[in-house]
Amino acid sequence: HVQLVESGGGLVQPGGSLRLSCTTSGFGFSMYWMYWVRQAPGKEREGVAGIFSDESTYYAPAVKGRFTISHDSARNTLYLQMDSQKPEDTAVYYCVRDQESSFADWGQGTQVTVS
Repeated sequence: HVQLVESGGGLVQPGGSLRLSCTTSGFGFSMYWMYWVRQAPGKEREGVAGIFSDESTYYAPAVKGRFTISHDSARNTLYLQMDSQKPEDTAVYYCVRDQESSFADWGQGTQVTVS
């Protein structure tokens, strides 16, 4: 079955950096778009970055130029490098598998706090 396990969240000061990782199993990692989705308290979920096996990427305007999504297909692992962080980046970050333009599978999430 599909498993997505995030790690790397924590507390960081404004202007700092964190790197999130998501180890995956149970599906063909290279066959799907993979996303990082975040949800802040009282706000809707927001897709912040996505990547496909051909290295096509997507970034939300709020994070473009500060966040970098990448993957290691040999390890079936997704990454999100977050630099120049702002307090508004505070949220739970989820690793998500896209299937037919729908967020089909989610990890348990990792908390990122910028303060």
